[in-house]
Amino acid sequence: MAAGVRASEPRVLVCLGALLARWVAAGLEAVVIGEVHENITLRCGNILGPRGLITWYRNDSEPVFLLSSNSSLPPAQPRFSLVNASSLHMEALSLQDEGNYTCWEVLNETRWFQVWLQVATPPPSAPQCWAELSPGLFTLQLSCRWAGGYPDPDLLWTEEPGGVVMGTSKLGVEMLNQPQLLDGKKFKCVGSHIVGPELGASCVVQIRSPSLLSEPMKTCFVGGNVTLTCEVSGAYPPAKILWLSNLTQPEVIIQPSSHHLITQSGQSSTLTIRNCSQDLDEGYYVCRAENPVGVREVDIWLSVKEPVNIGGIVGTIVSLLLLGLAIISGLLLYYSPVFCWKVGSTFRRQDMGDVMVLVDSEEEEVEEEEDAAEEEEEEASEREESPKEVTKYGHIHRVTALVNGNVDRMANGLQALQDDSSEQQSDIIQEEDRPV
Repeated sequence: MAAGVRASEPRVLVCLGALLARWVAAGLEAVVIGEVHENITLRCGNILGPRGLITWYRNDSEPVFLLSSNSSLPPAQPRFSLVNASSLHMEALSLQDEGNYTCWEVLNETRWFQVWLQVATPPPSAPQCWAELSPGLFTLQLSCRWAGGYPDPDLLWTEEPGGVVMGTSKLGVEMLNQPQLLDGKKFKCVGSHIVGPELGASCVVQIRSPSLLSEPMKTCFVGGNVTLTCEVSGAYPPAKILWLSNLTQPEVIIQPSSHHLITQSGQSSTLTIRNCSQDLDEGYYVCRAENPVGVREVDIWLSVKEPVNIGGIVGTIVSLLLLGLAIISGLLLYYSPVFCWKVGSTFRRQDMGDVMVLVDSEEEEVEEEEDAAEEEEEEASEREESPKEVTKYGHIHRVTALVNGNVDRMANGLQALQDDSSEQQSDIIQEEDRPV
């Protein structure tokens, strides 16, 4: 009996292959979804009552025997078994188990039942969603992906708040129309999978118009270079940044060239103007940032000036400093002679001796002699009349001193003169006290 069954297998497989082709074309297979590492049972049709001989095959490039209700035929793998003498029970599913299975029953007649097995895996991470410009169109496209699961999950887009459904698909792509492009508007993507979770998983996208930050004024010297910077923030999706010039006519987009160098890093853009010219480059420049949500612009005024003469400025500053020092020195010399004398003595050599010159004026001596003669005559006449006081006048000298250096020695010379004068004074007093 076993030999007869094995001998008939090639003919059965040929017939089964032909039938499977017709069944697949007719779409008569059932769909069963299992999970990786879990167990599953594939039913051999929805038939009640006694069953005939059951044999299970897997349909690859050609049918592959798996299991039979004939106890003399061992299963292809130990994890395959029959339930209720008809259903195929599989343990520890793997992704390789996915495919078409066929149940072949022989009773009063021969019947075939086909089952499509899908092996599902839950997505290991949360959904990811973003907004971007649609290819070839300046409109906004929402995209959502929930990778890692099998089969592909269903993705639902809604407007928030309110939860208004925009559309459901496995691709997770939705196009926004103009009324939906509002600054700060939120959109939510909810993913659902046969493995779970029951409430699904979600992610949110919030669209925003750009904001701009830049310096309002810049200066460039003739023949030099200058860089204008424009910072964009808050734009989602990212904004496109353009530089415009209104020097000759408005709305003229600046193109990169040897004179204009444009660079962009993230949402920051710079415009470098080389070899500045007052006639060609001075004026307003416009930085424009735009995305489907909004457009922002900022004006930057560029002033082009002649180069500054640094040498002339330094010379002028030095001249002013010297003039100030001269004025201060003159004021000190004018209002403080002692300061002048001290400054002069500081710069003279300290080893020069003091010079003191005593000069007797001849004219003064003659005058003094004449005065003395007259006084003697007067005294003689006075003696005749009454006792007279004898007054002795000392010899008066004009002293002219030229002092250099040592002040102490000069002071000693003056002290000696004072002492001599005091002695003469005392002699006069003593002579006056004598009786005539």
